[in-house]
Amino acid sequence: MLKKCLFPVAGYGTRFLPATKAMPKEMLPVVNKPLVQYGVEEALAAGLHEICFVTGRGKRAIHDHFDISYELEHQIAGSDKESYLVGIRDIIQQGRFASTRQLEVKGLGHAILTGELLVGNEPFGVILADDLCLNDGPGVMSQLMEVYRRTGSTVVAIEEVPEQEVSKFGIVVGEEEEPGLYRVTDMVEKPQAGQAPSNLAIIGRYILSPSIFELLRHTPPGKNGEIQLTDALLMLARTSRVLAYKFEGRRFDCGSVGGFVEATNFVYQHVYQRGCDA
Repeated sequence: MLKKCLFPVAGYGTRFLPATKAMPKEMLPVVNKPLVQYGVEEALAAGLHEICFVTGRGKRAIHDHFDISYELEHQIAGSDKESYLVGIRDIIQQGRFASTRQLEVKGLGHAILTGELLVGNEPFGVILADDLCLNDGPGVMSQLMEVYRRTGSTVVAIEEVPEQEVSKFGIVVGEEEEPGLYRVTDMVEKPQAGQAPSNLAIIGRYILSPSIFELLRHTPPGKNGEIQLTDALLMLARTSRVLAYKFEGRRFDCGSVGGFVEATNFVYQHVYQRGCDA
């Protein structure tokens, strides 16, 4: 049974400088909650209660956020502001949190491999907090969990993207086994527009077998000199079953300023205000 979810959060967030000079990009607020909290909520809703962070220098705020702030709670105790902390208190009570440091930022594959110490020899989820995924039904990780329960296979979340955006993603090719579910036959990391084998893009949600760690150990640096998770997944797909699932919901690329602003506006209009009205 899956119980762990890995969060690679060691990146520098250079596209948000100077805001991220001293603050982790994962702590940037989408309205009134930091980006990483949305991801942790999604993991907990999927039944993944052991939250594992692969962090780097300057990321202490993430740890502090998922801890009790005795001074703050004392100051607002008995006031109407105390209600603002109900959500994060519930998260702290539901989850178990652990972390390890990625000493060098050498790609997503390297970050996943760094997390082996926390994950061990068991399947696990991965959430990239940059991809904020919202819908009215089960979250994307919950959807992947359902696919995993039925198949027992490694599964990645995908969505169709415009041709001019394929160079931002790992792109998959596969045989459709059932509506929206593909068996992966090929993967290409960030192909140029016009050279992509499809428009099915991997987004930041995965359920991985622990066998991925051994493959990552033997994966040479790829695109941009980094260890690419896509390359290891392709090796896995050649020897076993890797599935790609076209998820239900809406994704916002909060790793870009434009996507972050779009997400903030959407959450304010469709989530935050609705909650206030309730």
